Amino acid sequence: MPDNVYHIPALLSETIEGLAIKSDGTYVDVTFGGGGHSGAILKQLGPEGRLLSFDQDMDAYKNAVQSGAIDVEDPRWQFVHGNFRYLKNYLRYYNAVPADGIIADLGVSFHHFDSSERGFSFRFAGPLDMRMNQEAGKTAAMVVNTYTEEQLADVLYLYGEMKNSRQIAKVIVRAREKKEIERTEQLTELLTPLCGRDKEKKDLARVFQALRIEVNDEMGALREMLVSIPSVLKEGGRVAILTYHSLEDRMVKNFLRSGNIEGRVEKDFYGNPVSPFILVNNKVITASGEEVERNPRARSAKLRIAERKGE
Repeated sequence: MPDNVYHIPALLSETIEGLAIKSDGTYVDVTFGGGGHSGAILKQLGPEGRLLSFDQDMDAYKNAVQSGAIDVEDPRWQFVHGNFRYLKNYLRYYNAVPADGIIADLGVSFHHFDSSERGFSFRFAGPLDMRMNQEAGKTAAMVVNTYTEEQLADVLYLYGEMKNSRQIAKVIVRAREKKEIERTEQLTELLTPLCGRDKEKKDLARVFQALRIEVNDEMGALREMLVSIPSVLKEGGRVAILTYHSLEDRMVKNFLRSGNIEGRVEKDFYGNPVSPFILVNNKVITASGEEVERNPRARSAKLRIAERKGE
């Protein structure tokens, strides 16, 4: 993988194919990142087509300008500096309802993992930050140093699926009484003895994942974005969502199958399932061995595509 890559999208061709792009359609990329999906969509749009790309991190836009990943002067393109949880409001503001297609790649960009000053990874020494939106108030250091032991245990269990979450929380609380935990290397050094000898990296990654999800309210934002899709997507329009861990995948799978986050399947008078979507791929799409070899992070990617039903 080349150095200084902002992000390499997983399952790019499968995602673009699944969107069934119309040249004059309106499309929304709610996770702009390195511009991979947005650039591919623009290539298939004609002069009447339109694309809105969301990202709450201005580093994404700056990268697009510097790298040339996308022509920021393209009149068909609109960058939206905002969280996708406000999808409905932004699309109304830009007069982009209804949209013909929506793409969401929920994977964290390489840029975030590989930037020590952002604090997303245990692999690098840096401040415990983890904010996707650097203008937001809550940081990982604030979570680690101000949450109660019970709150920390809940975060680690729910978002990191750590079986020893209570033990980890207790160690963190005792350590911070002596000195605030402000850096990634402090937290890593503190928690390494609690990790399994053969799965140290996996356990640390889960702890950092849990903190990142809490700092950015990722599950809350995903929930709000999903429930707004039926009201902004055109009948026959498509939504393609890439997930990378079981928590978000479960939520997306439930919603696309049933139309609600809980996965509760409701049926009409005749016993037919009632849902605003028809699944385009009944079986989840995953990366080929060849793609995983080129892009190891594609290993955990799962692509689900659905089409908006008519009334």
